[in-house]
Amino acid sequence: QAQLMESGGGMVQAGGSLRLSCAASGRAFRGLTVAWFRQAPGKEREFVAAIDWKGNSRHRDSVKGRFTVSRHNANLTVDLQMRNLSTEDTAVYRCASGGNLVAPVARTYTYWGQGTQVTVSS
Repeated sequence: QAQLMESGGGMVQAGGSLRLSCAASGRAFRGLTVAWFRQAPGKEREFVAAIDWKGNSRHRDSVKGRFTVSRHNANLTVDLQMRNLSTEDTAVYRCASGGNLVAPVARTYTYWGQGTQVTVSS
């Protein structure tokens, strides 16, 4: 069964850091790109970052220099290190996997986790 599960969300003050982790089953991980998306209340889902099997990554412009996606193929996890968080980063963050491109488009991805809440207070 293909599964993805996020962890590491929580509440943090602006300027703080959080590290999200996405744990996957083999079917949802090996050879596939893993991405992070987020959705804030009343807003559309947006791409955050993605990393392919080889470690090639892509980040949305607004998180470059603050967020870093990394992949650990041996233990089937992908992390999203988030630094210097702002209130605009508040959202439910979901990881997704599928394909082999670091694409910023949700329909590229087949498997999805349930999400983890990140709340940044001012």
